[in-house]
Amino acid sequence: MKRAALVAVLSSLACVCGAQVKDRAVAVQETEAVVTVTKVDRQARSVTFRGPKGGVATLSVPAQAQNLDQVKPGQQYRMRYVEAVAVEIRKGGAPAASAGEEVKLSPKGAKPGGLIVRTQSIAGVVDGVDFTNRYVSVRGPKGNVVALKAADDVPIEQLSAGERISVIHTEALAVEMVLK
Repeated sequence: MKRAALVAVLSSLACVCGAQVKDRAVAVQETEAVVTVTKVDRQARSVTFRGPKGGVATLSVPAQAQNLDQVKPGQQYRMRYVEAVAVEIRKGGAPAASAGEEVKLSPKGAKPGGLIVRTQSIAGVVDGVDFTNRYVSVRGPKGNVVALKAADDVPIEQLSAGERISVIHTEALAVEMVLK
């Protein structure tokens, strides 16, 4: 996956979460690492990998992915993870949640890789605010609590527990095979 794909994702986020709206902003953090595949479970459509610091994680592979048969333990992949959070302060309204996903994968026979973008909107109640690290915990309509990073220009100091807000949380994962 080219870096341009991630830039396109971030550009679309800027359109959706534009700075022209009062009390709304986007916080973006990109993490990149070369990981090594340790296990492939074709039945469960999952790949377990070890990161550069030794941590192990498992990635669910979308059903649309056509090149899972090429993925083998020992192979290395470059992964880029982009997380963006837009926080909009809105008064009142009923708790709600919605989600969407966009998947762009390598064609059959090409090197395994692709881009997955997931966006979730939550209207809920502020459960807590970490002012030092700029996290807002939001209790969604089903009682689940999600801690989300807020941009520097989002006025979280104006938030308090019990206040109703809306949050748009978007994350993107780009994966490309690295040739040894």
